[in-house]
Amino acid sequence: MFVIVWEFTVRPEHRAEFDRAYRPDGDWTRLFRRCEGYVATELLHDAEQPDRCLTLDHWRLPEHYVAGMARIAEDYQALDARCAAYTVSERRLGNFVAA
Repeated sequence: MFVIVWEFTVRPEHRAEFDRAYRPDGDWTRLFRRCEGYVATELLHDAEQPDRCLTLDHWRLPEHYVAGMARIAEDYQALDARCAAYTVSERRLGNFVAA
C-alpha cells in the first residue's frame, strides 16, 4: 500500500465545503476513482486543533499514483484551485509505504 499524507489548516468559515471536498465520498475521491489502483481517502480532524486536518490517499502502488496523476492532471489542477479557498495552508507530509 502506498499512502500520500497531506496536512491542511482549514478556514473556519469554509469547514463544511472543505469536508464535502475531502471526505471519503467527496470531490477528491470521485476524481481519484477514475484512476487504476486508487483505494480510498481518509479525512482526519485534529481533536485538539479544530482547524487542522490530515488526508490520507491510499493507492495500491506508487506507479498507480503516478499514472493516475498524469491521466487526471487537468481536472486535478481545477479542483485544487477551487479547494484552495477553503484553506489557509496545505503541506504534503510525505509518501508512505506499508511495511
